[in-house]
Amino acid sequence: MPSKGSSSRWSWTIGRIAGIDIQVHATFLLLLAWIAYAQYQAVGTAAAAWSGVAFTLAVFGSVVLHELGHALTAAHFGVKTRAILLWPLGGVAQLETIPDEPREEFLIAAAGPAVTVVIAIILYIILRLSGIPLDWRNALNGAGQSFLERLLWINVVLAAFNLLPAFPMDGGRILRSLLAMRMDHARATTIAAAIGQTFAIAFGLIGLFVTGNVWLVFIAFFVWIAAASEARASRFKSALDGIPVSRVMITNVQTLSPRDPLSAAVDHVVAGFQHDFPVIDNGKVVGVLTRSDLLRAVAQGRSGATVGDVMQTSFAAASPNDMLDAALTRLQQCACQTLPVLRDGQLAGVLTMESIGTLVAFSGQTPSPSSA
Repeated sequence: MPSKGSSSRWSWTIGRIAGIDIQVHATFLLLLAWIAYAQYQAVGTAAAAWSGVAFTLAVFGSVVLHELGHALTAAHFGVKTRAILLWPLGGVAQLETIPDEPREEFLIAAAGPAVTVVIAIILYIILRLSGIPLDWRNALNGAGQSFLERLLWINVVLAAFNLLPAFPMDGGRILRSLLAMRMDHARATTIAAAIGQTFAIAFGLIGLFVTGNVWLVFIAFFVWIAAASEARASRFKSALDGIPVSRVMITNVQTLSPRDPLSAAVDHVVAGFQHDFPVIDNGKVVGVLTRSDLLRAVAQGRSGATVGDVMQTSFAAASPNDMLDAALTRLQQCACQTLPVLRDGQLAGVLTMESIGTLVAFSGQTPSPSSA
């Protein structure tokens, strides 16, 4: 499933494919341990435990290929993928952004299930060429089936499940992209999210009262929360459409010099509201001192250092004439809370998430696109 997001402190990189980090969440390791224990309890042999773990790893190998389908298609449209994260409920390709162009989102969302279908077809061909009969009656319980047979059915189920129009799953994103071809993106997201939450209710009820499947309940919870979050993010972004950065930027900004001691920055943090500070030398912005870098330096006993020793010299920036939605994406992608706004290389102000949120809060659902 493609998603905007960043890596968690609870995840670790285990490899890299096509320039994309493959990461596992700590809970994924707990899943493997639980499967090994359950298999051992059921059969009573270490071989059964290892077999269960091996099959789970094979399934998640298919999931990685599925997510690579999303990531490589996104790369074709110039969208980078931060990482592919594996966790107990599946995998997530953490795209830097979701394209607003419906056709691009359609192709990115459809690429994952398409890869899964191809995997299923390849497994089917291998089984047929090997002369292994396929027992459709045991497709769900896996009784008497070989390793490859079970892997085939799992991929069939994954493809079908991912194509359900339960936003923000793949099928839901495909639905959103089709709706966005006929209406504005925010309304398409609202409709797709509502359908996704309807599916979430159905999943939850079936999991609780019909099958007793706790995983289905977890999936229901995830779909409900993720759909609501995506809908809010889309409405927020839509509210910023057509508004220039100049309307929202903060012009009363405390700046620092690279020669200032860190103690001066600490004084400003204590006395004011700023989190990050543009660093100016000879009238030019040469860096940004972030609150996190400042706190880290003080914790390391570097209070005698200068701002220039700690500041970030590589930083994102915006122009007063940039559109706010594009600047917001830039702000979300950088590891900072503040975006310097530059006019001809000179500091004109700063843009923060707080200032954007204040605009939306005081302007209602749809702020006026007029410039300040």
